[in-house]
Amino acid sequence: MTADRVMRRTLRFESLEELQAELAMLEAAHRSGHLRTTGNWTAGQIFAHVAAWIEYGYDGYPMDPPLLPIRWILRLMLPKMLRDGMNPGVRIPGIKGGTTGADQMETPAAIDRLRTAIGRLSRGEPGRFHSPAFGVMSDEDRIRLTLRHAELHLGFLATD
Repeated sequence: MTADRVMRRTLRFESLEELQAELAMLEAAHRSGHLRTTGNWTAGQIFAHVAAWIEYGYDGYPMDPPLLPIRWILRLMLPKMLRDGMNPGVRIPGIKGGTTGADQMETPAAIDRLRTAIGRLSRGEPGRFHSPAFGVMSDEDRIRLTLRHAELHLGFLATD
């Protein structure tokens, strides 16, 4: 077992409602002073990052698509990712810090941002922008990818 697996909680969300329930539990832990992180980011950065990646589908992605051969490979990897989840430590080549959206935010503001972003998905608001990595995705797959992404990052949050 790797150190990452030891430090992270293993989460599995089957619906946006389950993600919202987890968010409410983490918010309560923060309010009571019992929320801690087990990785390199603050809680605010984690919530902001997950929110940002939902928002990109509505507001636009801050990066160009990878080269076509890479997109083909990623597209082939998508079903496994949607089924089994995402691996920690993956970095986007050419992006400073390896990813985007890990904004420095106060935890309550970042939780509100994530709650708003999840609400857009829950209401079925159509995404206007396709994933630069995966291309056109069904609404169901967009939600599943969001759930897998949230599992990865919220797993770095723990309650005492």
